[in-house]
Amino acid sequence: MPRVTKGVPVHRPSIYTTDAIVDPHPHYAKLRRLGSVVWLSRHRVYALPRYTECKAVLRDDKTFVSGAGVALNKLTNRLSRGTTLSSDGAEHDQRRKLVAHRLLPRALRSIEDDVQAQAGRVVDAALGRDEVDGVEDLACALPMAVVPDLIGWPRVQRENLLPWGAATFDILGPMNRQALKSLPASLRMLGYAKRVVRERTLSEGSVGHEVLLAADEGRVPHEELAALMIDYIAPSLDTTISAISNALHLFAQHPDQWRLLKEDPALIPGAVNEVVRYESPLRAFSRHVRHDTDISGHRIPAGARVLIIYASANRDDREWESPQRFDIRRDAARQLGFGHGAHACAGQGLARLETQAMLRALVARVDRIELVAPPTWAPNNIIRRHERLPLKLTAA
Repeated sequence: MPRVTKGVPVHRPSIYTTDAIVDPHPHYAKLRRLGSVVWLSRHRVYALPRYTECKAVLRDDKTFVSGAGVALNKLTNRLSRGTTLSSDGAEHDQRRKLVAHRLLPRALRSIEDDVQAQAGRVVDAALGRDEVDGVEDLACALPMAVVPDLIGWPRVQRENLLPWGAATFDILGPMNRQALKSLPASLRMLGYAKRVVRERTLSEGSVGHEVLLAADEGRVPHEELAALMIDYIAPSLDTTISAISNALHLFAQHPDQWRLLKEDPALIPGAVNEVVRYESPLRAFSRHVRHDTDISGHRIPAGARVLIIYASANRDDREWESPQRFDIRRDAARQLGFGHGAHACAGQGLARLETQAMLRALVARVDRIELVAPPTWAPNNIIRRHERLPLKLTAA
């Protein structure tokens, strides 16, 4: 076990127990009180629970690298080689460029009307029921109608995308019981992605088909394609589902904020930032330390790992005024829920487009969003989202 740097406070309990996953914020608050850098002895990693240090590390991708993987276990870091998530420098830029042009705001404008129309259909269908599950009927319905077609995923096996994608994130934490339970589903997704690439069943004109053609031209190795397909589709689904379900939950809990949004729909883009700040879709990823460095006066040795806790940084009272308050009028544009720097989420434009479309459809059609039973959280080492969200929607 590596020796902790002298002077760094130590936190001994796991922050990846089921209880800590379901209710993480008290644990993050304790870490922030301990210091700007905290040694997690159970996970053998230097945790960064505060905003300033998280942002600084995300900006310094020369010192804090992703090429050795971003998980807290060696097996997943080996499995994720060849992905955009687990690469640096020119290699990362090359992989990102394969799809970045399809995810720029200019390119997304071409599908904006279709996404908005689909969001309207999703909300109309939900309004026809006495009670809805905010996850299955709303949060999942829109991304599942948009993302698989955009990526070009075959029609068969789409019903497995959500559990497979969740499992792929789950194994990016420590190799705990939660990750071990998800490992078989993650491997099944990888196996099916290899078959999709081998049989070339990605639909023509899709993002995935473009990447397949790029491999034919020698711009990316064919053996990396399966991992890249998962790299594209899983985050595009799970982060958006998280943002939409969290928005529904928060507006049900804060009817005053929902009334503000209905009175002024121009607040929608800022509201999405506040939702992502308040309940970050991603909990944390790690980085490998390339050479001896310093974080807030603490020496961090080469070869160590640091854990960037996005969800904690977004509730840091050193950065945010009254961070425990959900306020859609807050300027939350600097939230770190979609990452920052070279590894900022390439698909965040799509996630914003879908989440805003859902909120616009809801604002136009729904007067009240009410919880009809306590929601349940999906246990996952990385993704923060609901498993069930029982709601009643009252038509406008």
